[in-house]
Amino acid sequence: MTFEIGLVIGILLAAVGLFVSEKLRVDVVALMVLLTLALTGLLEPKQALSGFSNPAVITVWAVFILSGGLARTGVAGILGRQVLRLAGSGEVRLIALIMLTSAFLSAFMNNVGVAALLLPVVMDIAKRTGRPPSKLLIPLAFSSLLGGLTTMIGTPPNILITEVLKESGMETFELFDFAPVGGAVVVGGILYMIAVGRHLLPSRDPAREGAGPGQDLRQLYSLGEDLSVIQLPPDSALDGATLGESRFGSALGLSVVGIFRGAKSILAPGPDIALRAGDRLLVEGALDQLAELQGRQYLSFEDENLAVERLVSADIRVAEVKCLAGCGLLHRTLRELDFRDRFGAIVLAIQRGEVSRRTGLEALTLEEGDVLLVQGTAEQLDALAAEPHVEVERLAETAEFELEGRLMAVRVPERSALAGKSLAESRLGDAFRLGVMGIVRAGETRLMPRSDERIEAGDTLLIKGRREDLERVEELQALEIDEAADLDLDQLESDSVGLAEAVLAPRTGFAGRSLRDLHFREKFGLNVVGISRAGETLRTGLRDLPLRLGDGLLLHGPRHKLKLLGTEPDFIVLTEEGQEPVDTRKAPLAALLMGGVVVSVLTGLIPIYIAAVAGAVMMVLTGCLSMDDAYRAIEWRAVFLIAGMLPLGLALQETGAARFLTDQVVALVGSGSPLLVVAGLYVVTAISAQVMPTSAAAILMAPIALNTAADLGLSPYALMMTVALAASASFMSPVAHPANVLIMGPGGYRFSDYTKIGLPLTLVCLTIVLLVLPRVWPLVP
Repeated sequence: MTFEIGLVIGILLAAVGLFVSEKLRVDVVALMVLLTLALTGLLEPKQALSGFSNPAVITVWAVFILSGGLARTGVAGILGRQVLRLAGSGEVRLIALIMLTSAFLSAFMNNVGVAALLLPVVMDIAKRTGRPPSKLLIPLAFSSLLGGLTTMIGTPPNILITEVLKESGMETFELFDFAPVGGAVVVGGILYMIAVGRHLLPSRDPAREGAGPGQDLRQLYSLGEDLSVIQLPPDSALDGATLGESRFGSALGLSVVGIFRGAKSILAPGPDIALRAGDRLLVEGALDQLAELQGRQYLSFEDENLAVERLVSADIRVAEVKCLAGCGLLHRTLRELDFRDRFGAIVLAIQRGEVSRRTGLEALTLEEGDVLLVQGTAEQLDALAAEPHVEVERLAETAEFELEGRLMAVRVPERSALAGKSLAESRLGDAFRLGVMGIVRAGETRLMPRSDERIEAGDTLLIKGRREDLERVEELQALEIDEAADLDLDQLESDSVGLAEAVLAPRTGFAGRSLRDLHFREKFGLNVVGISRAGETLRTGLRDLPLRLGDGLLLHGPRHKLKLLGTEPDFIVLTEEGQEPVDTRKAPLAALLMGGVVVSVLTGLIPIYIAAVAGAVMMVLTGCLSMDDAYRAIEWRAVFLIAGMLPLGLALQETGAARFLTDQVVALVGSGSPLLVVAGLYVVTAISAQVMPTSAAAILMAPIALNTAADLGLSPYALMMTVALAASASFMSPVAHPANVLIMGPGGYRFSDYTKIGLPLTLVCLTIVLLVLPRVWPLVP
């Protein structure tokens, strides 16, 4: 093994490790691979960037646009709904028609898009027939993967394999060359799911099992388990305060889903609604934090006019930090920047123009010209000063920030609920917008305490905030829990207010961000009262829980808001009524354009990548979708992934690493029976597709397949077809393909469900490939 071979294999293994760990996005990993190949000299810079001009990449993004046009004009939706309406209620017939419909659409559309398109339809079918969604959604996802095997444009691996053949100077696969073997795999996959797979599909939750047509989202999310009634006393200090000002969500972790005021019921109240003494509030969430507050003193005032000088010492100063044009802090909130963890310093106030802001700073998006008053050590202030386009000026005077009346000293009583908690656990900042600037203990002042610093009884806390925010604690302590309340889940819904389930769309940018970060309640006017994740239902601590792809969100709010959410590109509402209405007037034109692309490729009139781009352009010019819609239809992550990984395939060839890996594969599977070689190549590729994106698996295995064919005198077409089919066999893991992730939350699936059902399906597909492939593509030329 030469140094270059070892280096390329090392880059390959590092990429696989990053794919498996999911610490970085796959497109970022691909770009890192591209840069490493260029910087190490393994490839010339032009070669490293060649992936972006590769016809396969162009074909992939053009097909995404074509797929978007079919979805936007309603072609795919009309076809899918009409076929599935014939499904009836029998489980076998339901699964068969769902899989046939999904597979057919996936032959010409992006398979993730097909799964997203049919997901609300299948959820409605599950509700209508009284079947758990878990019995229908894995068949939907798996068939969307299987259907892509039948045409060259059905899935990126097929496009990539065809392009590799072209670059190797060989005759390429035509549009429907994949259909004989791919079609047999589709039929075999459907028969497996009907005969065996459906019996392995989970139905573990009693609420999801045999509940009959009456089952609803309240049962699916066990919503009644965390519903309670809280009453405002007749003399409540919250009388007149708005729901947003009450801190029920931030301080108590409770969602107010209804207000009962005499004989009047207000469902899904907005944050601006004023509370009244005597109101009975229907809340969702655990009452632990409220119970902890009740009957215990929290904090007592010592000094309501703390001087700024108390926040300064020989080691700790205050400074003015100016954000200039081009500053990397702009257009993000302090919370998004992780400002405290990143710099260690504390922002006391922000001056914007003539206005000084002293509270709610964590959620304020920084703008050019903002001036931050920051408390920190010399080292921390120096680190800020080192940031590009940031000016730091240490101050002796802070009057312009108007901090008077915002700095207080408060004492922690003996029986305080805060005693023994860390500052982070106290949630003073999140719950009451109070920042702890220092702790006075036994006569010693500790400025800028760490978030893990424990609060002790008798401590004096130096706090930045408003007195009314601190008084809010006492107001919440006076709330009364109605233990005898007779709860009726029907009270949650009315003609104008309802429940709906939604998931994050595959191309969303919201994954990894919390509801608080997204300002979800304020932006969409809806409460998230439950999250389904990996077979479990979460109903508490939802505001600060980072969202994941595959989460099912139970939403409560005005029905018109639920319907409006269906128009948001970041969410898929899992009812047909919740979907954005489509203008079907251009559906025939979109279908005609897609047909034109297919015919031009079949007749050899123009190459596939030119035909796909032409079809995409015509989709925009004819108004089937706008240019903005076209950009949104492209799965940019997949485009950058392929463009970034294609140079690695080139490096494998040029350095001899592909030859080295081929020798290892041949040694592993032997050089005897050609069928054994096909089986070994299929297994290695399929395993790779479980831990890395399918496109990456195809790119890496294609040169190995070509070298193996040359070494053993086998047909390169048979082995390349094997790689294409195996690269899309992403059935054994939810993270192996976005279509699998998409249905995880709504189906209540766990990781093991995919392995239990997907492993036998992978073996079925392998068996069919071994039986059918040699008859269509002879193994020995």
